[in-house]
Amino acid sequence: MDKQTVTIYDVAREAAVSMATVSRVVNGNPNVKPATRKKVLEVIDRLDYRPNAVARGLASKKTTTVGVIIPDVTNIYFSSLARGIDDIAMMYKYNIILANSDENGRKEVQVLNTLMAKQVDGIIFMGNEITDDLRKEFERSKAPVVLAGSVDETGETPSVNIDYVAAVQEAVKNLIDHGSKKVAFVSGPMDQAINSDYRLKGYKQALAAAGIDYDERFVFETDYSYQAGQALEPALTAAGADAAFVGDDELASGVLNGLTDAGIDVPGQFEIVTSNDTKLTELVRPKLSSITQPLYDIGAVAMRLLTKLMENEDVEDNNVVLPYGLMKRQSTK
Repeated sequence: MDKQTVTIYDVAREAAVSMATVSRVVNGNPNVKPATRKKVLEVIDRLDYRPNAVARGLASKKTTTVGVIIPDVTNIYFSSLARGIDDIAMMYKYNIILANSDENGRKEVQVLNTLMAKQVDGIIFMGNEITDDLRKEFERSKAPVVLAGSVDETGETPSVNIDYVAAVQEAVKNLIDHGSKKVAFVSGPMDQAINSDYRLKGYKQALAAAGIDYDERFVFETDYSYQAGQALEPALTAAGADAAFVGDDELASGVLNGLTDAGIDVPGQFEIVTSNDTKLTELVRPKLSSITQPLYDIGAVAMRLLTKLMENEDVEDNNVVLPYGLMKRQSTK
């Protein structure tokens, strides 16, 4: 029999049982005699019947599928979050459709609409910017949406994050306490709220608390890549910076190697602290000091929050803030 055309009806006919019985076996319903269950499972195996999640969803109005939108599947920060999402999804028996949005506003909306068309029960969105267009789509969506490690400054969309402002303030204060007077702020695009409204705010607060004037010459806006970080060395040197807070670990690895290649001693002449505490911080030499985020937990808690919203359970707090820390390694004194 052609695998493509094997239906629940074929299994029922071959096993000489009703379609309802096959459905109960497939869905793990205990009200089936063991001998009948065995017979049905043997037929399912022989015909290689794959229950259609969407068809099952039409009957129950649920597809038990969650869409996960990730801006860059190769970015170690977001892939670490995805692990936590996946484990909790499995625990609650949800399947995941992972979609890469390439951090492109138009593509994010397109990917979101594609997932909606697949009748997903919920969506976890990861991205560096929540645009107005995206917010409109979230509002239109019948399925609940939760942000993981991604900020919406309006606070309208349920989310799981750390306190980025406080974390950056503490990281920069640490550099100032070590004697740095010219701390550079290196981040991704400033049109992203995470950089302009959160990280930069924490940076400015740390300077103000130490009585240091904010100077735009020490703010470096680039993309989140190793190459971009490596290429910053001449500009950092020209500005006279003696330390840097960096908004992404891959970017920070580039900054570190660019400085080292130019003969600048880290941390002797220049200190670096980074943001996400992914495993990259341990792979470079000297190892990078970093803000620590419970990456796995952010993903896991976001997925658990989504299961509650999908099941219409009571949710105490739509915007969950998890604790952060500061891990001192060898890139700071």
